[in-house]
Amino acid sequence: MKPVVEVHNVGMKYQSLNGEITALENINFSVQDGEFVSIVGPSGCGKSTLLSIISGLIASTSGEVLLSGEKVTGTSPKIGYMLQKDHLFNWRTIFQNVMLGLEIRKNVTSSAKEYAIKLLKTYGLYEFKDKYPNQLSGGMRQRVALIRTLVTNPQILLLDEAFSALDYQTRLIVNDDIYDIIKKENKTAILVTHDISESISMSDRVILLSKRPGEVKHIYEINFNIKNRTPFSSRETPEFRYYFQEIWKGLDVHV
Repeated sequence: MKPVVEVHNVGMKYQSLNGEITALENINFSVQDGEFVSIVGPSGCGKSTLLSIISGLIASTSGEVLLSGEKVTGTSPKIGYMLQKDHLFNWRTIFQNVMLGLEIRKNVTSSAKEYAIKLLKTYGLYEFKDKYPNQLSGGMRQRVALIRTLVTNPQILLLDEAFSALDYQTRLIVNDDIYDIIKKENKTAILVTHDISESISMSDRVILLSKRPGEVKHIYEINFNIKNRTPFSSRETPEFRYYFQEIWKGLDVHV
């Protein structure tokens, strides 16, 4: 089976007042259809830059990214991007916020509206469709943000520190919610996070980047011997501690 995302020899250099800075160097990995992959690494190693390159928002200075075998030359409807903040508009209702991406793409059809309503009903937000963002909890707002992304029917979801603005308890709940939605909707996901526990609990594989310039230092295959896996249940397994220790050692963080 051909991967849906292929990253080949990607490098990124910036020009600054102090000269040229190499942010990423010789990045190689692939992501299979339906896979959940996390990218972790030291602060400033280029994780978010890499996600922006995959999305087509910025161009790499070397190498290439392929989506379903086609070279990325700009943004693509195959990609859905979810950021750290939910970026819901407080003057728009929940339903209006969900429909925003479709409005921008000029694709507000009756079937698209039906799909949006179906998603809201399926994931427990239909009764809030006429409410406003400031009437919802942080976790509910993140679910709205994900549904807004899903309603455009992307093949691949890119999550850039998508849960880091939440408090710890809410974050654990939202991890389970978002994981469940992504798996039920059969989406491929790439998560950038600084949280090792989050990456292990949600992912099929964890890609560890080195300090800047970021290179792929190691790729960890994550397997848990449990049925009906969820992020929360993953954290309770003996394997979880092993993976945490391995990735922590790989980060080579000196306190």
